[in-house]
Amino acid sequence: MTGAGGVRLREIAAGVFVARTDPLDVNVTLVVGDATALVVDTLSTEEQARALLAAVRAVTDRPLAVVNTHFHFDHCFGNAVVAAGGPVYGHPATIDELGARGPAWQRRWHGEWVDTHPDLAAGLAAVTVRAPDHPVRETEALDLGGRGVTLSHPGPGHTPGDLVVHIPDADVLVAGDLIEEGNPPDFTDASPLDWPEAVAALLRACGPATKVVPGHGAVVGREFVSRQHADLARLDWLIRDAHADGATVESAASRGPFPPSVTRVAVTRGFAAL
Repeated sequence: MTGAGGVRLREIAAGVFVARTDPLDVNVTLVVGDATALVVDTLSTEEQARALLAAVRAVTDRPLAVVNTHFHFDHCFGNAVVAAGGPVYGHPATIDELGARGPAWQRRWHGEWVDTHPDLAAGLAAVTVRAPDHPVRETEALDLGGRGVTLSHPGPGHTPGDLVVHIPDADVLVAGDLIEEGNPPDFTDASPLDWPEAVAALLRACGPATKVVPGHGAVVGREFVSRQHADLARLDWLIRDAHADGATVESAASRGPFPPSVTRVAVTRGFAAL
């Protein structure tokens, strides 16, 4: 189903739809129950969110709830438009970042994108930031009407407050940016020494046929998640060994499983944690 603005929802399992959107290749997931529909992440701007909402309404007229997988703008700045008066679920860390620190993040992200993506930056500056209002600290089960969905926090990884959405009857797992397809993981706000364990928790929930929706890129399976876990675990031990040996950030970054510019951020944050 394609709504106004070009957001196209593709059904990947019964009653589970994914839209892979421009300009940042962000995934949004719609889960339809008999009583309620759940939207996982809401894109970057009000214009994008309106296009998403139109696509959702082309599929279902059920009341909507929203889940934010984490606090980064491309996954939650559309909350006010998509959720309207409905509930928004998020980890307490996400609530903190979008609440008290929301305006500061909004200014920072505008500054980071204004030169390369001025239209996106203008949209970020105009957003009314809505933080989640239903905290999920560890695990919460939702009943959408004839369909159960589980929200869980597998521990810090991509951010301190990542949430994962499990739709058991469809064998679908929505991983947010704990899993990235098409680009290396982003360590800007990450806990690289904890991230492998968070992905290990995902693997424990994955069967051989589970469809995993990453934060960005194509839908993947257990094998892809396992490979990313191996790379993250390798990076974890690289950071620990380099720190113990008194190595420099630059020397460690040159030996990582990801491009040096990406690994450098992870090593810097890992060294600080140690």
